[in-house]
Amino acid sequence: MLKTESTTFTKDALGRYFCNTFSEANDSTNTALRADARPFDIIVIGGGSFGAAIAEQIFQLDEQAKRHRVLVLEGGAFLLPEHTQNLPNLGLNSAGASSIAQLITDDLNQGGTGKHPLPARNEVWGLPWHSSQKFPGLAYCLGGRSLYWGGWSPQLIASELTQWPADVVTDLQTTQFAKAKSQLGTDLTNDFIFGPLHQALKTRLAAGVQQSKITDALPVSSDEEFEAPLAVQSAPPRSGFFPFNKFSSVPLLLEAARKAYNESGGDDFKKRLMVVPNCHVIKMVRDGSRVSKIQTSLGDIAVQANASVIIALGTIESTRLALLSLPNPQGLMGRNLMAHLRSNLTIRIPRTAFGTLPNELQASALFLKGKHGNGHFHLQITAAGLGPNQANPEVELFRKMPDVDGLEAFKNLTDQHVLITLRGIGEMIGDKSAAALSKVLPDPDLDEFQTKRVIVNLKTTPTDDTLWEAMDTAADEVATVFANGQAFEILAGNTLLAVPAATPASQLATLLPHAQRRDGLGTTHHETGTLWMGTDPTQSVTDTIGRFHQTPNVYAAGPAIFPTIGSPNPMLTGIAMTRRTAAAIIQQATPVMQTGFASIFDGRSLSGWQMAGAGRFIVAGGTLETEGGLGLLWYTLQQFSDFILRLDWQATHADDNTGIFLRFPNPGNDPFVAVNQGYEIQIDDLGQPDGNPIHQTGAVYSFAAPNRVASRPVGEWNTYEIQVSGQQYKITLNGELVTSFTGNRGLQGHIGLQNHHAGSRIAFRNLQVKAL
Repeated sequence: MLKTESTTFTKDALGRYFCNTFSEANDSTNTALRADARPFDIIVIGGGSFGAAIAEQIFQLDEQAKRHRVLVLEGGAFLLPEHTQNLPNLGLNSAGASSIAQLITDDLNQGGTGKHPLPARNEVWGLPWHSSQKFPGLAYCLGGRSLYWGGWSPQLIASELTQWPADVVTDLQTTQFAKAKSQLGTDLTNDFIFGPLHQALKTRLAAGVQQSKITDALPVSSDEEFEAPLAVQSAPPRSGFFPFNKFSSVPLLLEAARKAYNESGGDDFKKRLMVVPNCHVIKMVRDGSRVSKIQTSLGDIAVQANASVIIALGTIESTRLALLSLPNPQGLMGRNLMAHLRSNLTIRIPRTAFGTLPNELQASALFLKGKHGNGHFHLQITAAGLGPNQANPEVELFRKMPDVDGLEAFKNLTDQHVLITLRGIGEMIGDKSAAALSKVLPDPDLDEFQTKRVIVNLKTTPTDDTLWEAMDTAADEVATVFANGQAFEILAGNTLLAVPAATPASQLATLLPHAQRRDGLGTTHHETGTLWMGTDPTQSVTDTIGRFHQTPNVYAAGPAIFPTIGSPNPMLTGIAMTRRTAAAIIQQATPVMQTGFASIFDGRSLSGWQMAGAGRFIVAGGTLETEGGLGLLWYTLQQFSDFILRLDWQATHADDNTGIFLRFPNPGNDPFVAVNQGYEIQIDDLGQPDGNPIHQTGAVYSFAAPNRVASRPVGEWNTYEIQVSGQQYKITLNGELVTSFTGNRGLQGHIGLQNHHAGSRIAFRNLQVKAL
């Protein structure tokens, strides 16, 4: 058994009690090792920002029923237990887009491949794709980029959701945005931002909007809308509740993993959640309409017929995996790539411009929303009174300061200026057509796992450029509103540019051109849209809960499924959508009990059931799934006389074959007792081996043919209602009466499910019986 490991510097107690090895996870599904072994019902690919969040949410929602086992596969290691800025400065941030580009160039110049530069400070960051844009890349670690994100978390407004499916918009606006805000900490907006500087800036900004001095600013109903939506909580919502600072998804997953450990007594076979780090997913393999296997750098993971796979990597890597593994009949995957337009304007205003302010100038943070044409943007405004050599007004805003001397130094600042940064974030307009400029395409270049990389094309359109210009103009106008007619300075690198008193906003661009303020398109970590959701399979990649249209057991989570990006950081919307998808997955596996009906399958075990003959049935995702040769799984606890049986079934292949057996005596280990003494309600659309209607779905096998085959396409769920009264049998499929039959066999017996042949994979769920 793997013990807690020690390195030269550390003892990894946290990693050992948080994570499992690949072999531990795989062994826990092996019935040859233990009869009570169970497969994983949900496999989450990626333990970053949204993978960790959706795994934790599924685990919590399933806490009472305990129907699901969840496996998280993360390509990187376990790095930190919380956000980097909640800790002393570790120097673990990305080297930055330009630095990574230089590292790649240096590596090539030194005879390397240019693919894997490893700077000393760049412990976890990597760039697995090719692009003309300079991307910071991905954080290969549990928590991913949620460990690093900035914390600004505004909500999409109604005009930013016009292209989203109506049911999604309703759910977001009525419940999920509010829950996500609570989880991130933005429901307690700015409880730690206050004071005379903050109030002076807010008053001046409100007056500027009210007097239409900021051309494209959206109107506000109250000054509270200027408060910055920061995902930072420093005041608890109730007495005794320990507050957190910056949000990341790691503590969520860590808490769930420890709950799983405690409720299982440390028994891996009984754990409902396992986290495997350093496990890179190479490809998903399909069997029929569904993914049946996941190939990883450490080995293969089997996926049962009704188990769910959730791709929760970054947008570009999620798209790469989908392109490598899943059907793309309309060629839509990879289109609609969007990122954010970002600019920065930093100014210094004499403190005298705000009247009398105390020496202790606390930080201020404000938010302004704007719209130009159909495009949205916002300004993130931070301010502080700092010393003459400091250029970052966020110096105290997000960072915990355990050093009381450092805090005192900040409190006693006597600089005569207020430093203000206006960061503009604008939306790119997506293009879902084949002619899209911005897209993700397969690349013949292979990575270290011999799988194709992707090429990322990310370019602005004239519409984007117009919005970017309007956003930068708005920043100029806000700067002059804050200066209120007095002289101020613009910070340009290490240079201060003087702006004379009463300079109009239109002149600021002559001092510092807008193009010189702009960050690269790939620098925001906000790639979005390439697996967008919708209701029409010919016009979207995933459905309204993120499930791939052509592969019903695979979902995507995170910003990849957004139809549009809007201007907000995608964290709030991404968390809201992961909560929605998690709830949908749990709801699908939760039977709705009809009045008078009783369940004969608990969704998590074979309790009350026994196998006769070959093959077996696997419990996965609240379902029973056939596997192996000819056999019969029969319900041992009760015999039934007159009754109604309701159940759902789902085929994986067009030639799958099974049946529901009724009213047969105890078969022992002989499945043919049910064949010879009961009746079989058939499931086989092809009517093998001869195509005879009395062998097709809906038939009383060999006795009565259905009036038609009313089953849904392979991969979709079907519902049987079978009513048995005396010798009368009525079979209803998907709400349509397809067969009526008068029999002459026994009037009482067991219920069973057939396992027909190796390779046939049919799942059953929601088995309910009502006695008549």
